[in-house]
Amino acid sequence: MGMGKKYYCIAAILWWSALVQAQPFAADTSEAASRPVVFNQYYSTPFVMGEIYVEGNKHTKAYIIQRELPFKTGDSIYLTDLVDGFEIARQQLFNTGLFNEVVVSLKSFRGYHVDVLISAKERWYIFPIPYIKPVDRNLAEWAKQGYGIDRLNYGFKFTHHNFSGRNDKLRMWLITGYTRQIQFQYEQPFADRSLKHGYRFGFMYSSNKEVNYKTVDNQQVFVDSLGFGLRQWTAHADWLYRPGLRTFNSVRFAMTNVRVDTAIINLNPHYLSGGKSSITYPEISYKVNYVKVDYVHFPLKGWMGEASFVKRGFNKDMNLWELSGSFTKAWELSKKNYLSFQAYGVLRLPFDQPFVNHRLFGYGTLYLRGLEKYVIDGTAAFMSRQTYRRELVRFSVPTFLKSTSHDKIPFRIYARTFADLGYAYNKSFNDNSLVNRPLCTAGFGVDIVTFYDLILRIDYSFNQLGQNGLFLHIKNDL
Repeated sequence: MGMGKKYYCIAAILWWSALVQAQPFAADTSEAASRPVVFNQYYSTPFVMGEIYVEGNKHTKAYIIQRELPFKTGDSIYLTDLVDGFEIARQQLFNTGLFNEVVVSLKSFRGYHVDVLISAKERWYIFPIPYIKPVDRNLAEWAKQGYGIDRLNYGFKFTHHNFSGRNDKLRMWLITGYTRQIQFQYEQPFADRSLKHGYRFGFMYSSNKEVNYKTVDNQQVFVDSLGFGLRQWTAHADWLYRPGLRTFNSVRFAMTNVRVDTAIINLNPHYLSGGKSSITYPEISYKVNYVKVDYVHFPLKGWMGEASFVKRGFNKDMNLWELSGSFTKAWELSKKNYLSFQAYGVLRLPFDQPFVNHRLFGYGTLYLRGLEKYVIDGTAAFMSRQTYRRELVRFSVPTFLKSTSHDKIPFRIYARTFADLGYAYNKSFNDNSLVNRPLCTAGFGVDIVTFYDLILRIDYSFNQLGQNGLFLHIKNDL
């Protein structure tokens, strides 16, 4: 919220209070209501937070919404802090992923007591949808593989993002095609009365006939196995702890089994440790997140960070210590102009690791813009992204649905220019040209942001190899 809007809001609240004092509610005869409210030039008179009303929550429990507020009934709060608190509450509620729109506003004054109204428009939480998606790292890689339909995963994906109305999530996937996969996970972040402790547990089984068994010239190399290929299952149980508004902690205990066709081991004896074709290992990890941004999926203001520690295996079959962290900082330079900085680092010890523990750049969301065609393996890495954005336009398209929460689809479009830096260290598989050297890319593009956290990125980028190209990225968590 800009300074001008902030003080305009303060003035509006003062005007409201003066009106209320001139015409007090007849029903309120308490001692606090009978005293006149005195304001000085520093707004130093504290208020008492009264009732907090919630509307629009057809499925979400009211106490789950109130859990995200920086204030509660009975708190003493100054006028300037109340204005800031409204904006913090709106951001916190929107970042839960439960609502399309959130409005936090003043409902009424009762002497020194102030009542607040939370108006929310809930999302659709249930997504029983058919699933079809290329298995390749990105669309460019799928194009390189000839857009083959044999490289598609398809099946059924059921996700409930608010199963019992307590922001708990249920996921069940039945996938076949290139990868046969069964996945189940349930997450309950608020399992106790204090709404600070939670849990998550799940199971995943996958099977692939085609296996990426090594990297050559910064490219994944696959082989179609005559046997069963690669089979893997993982079971995990997590403890979740959130003491306040912005800090999230999790501890995971997991067990994993990996079994690979012996033909793969013959091609790459270092695919698993010691040339084995089957290993089972435990894993324990800890992760902490801190989030203080306007919109967690597309931050324009604020900062957030994450640190994690992983211990995978305890013997020669699997022995990995991993420390990683990420940091994002975003600034509003002026109206419609934004700057952001992202950093990521990882260290895996010891440096001598099997091939399966070397994945770094090019997998998932960890990539340098302009090097999407390549993968970069290693056991230590650093990356930074610098981005400048200019908002071009924002508008809404009517859906003509008889729904107060889905009557329109909002769009925001940004022009963007960027530069990325990176470095990956690889001791064991260093015959690829992009390891053990500085990396740099740059370019420009467009971001299209709409509801349900759907973000479309179109980039035209350049890299240090003298290459350039157009890349498309779609981010969505459904």
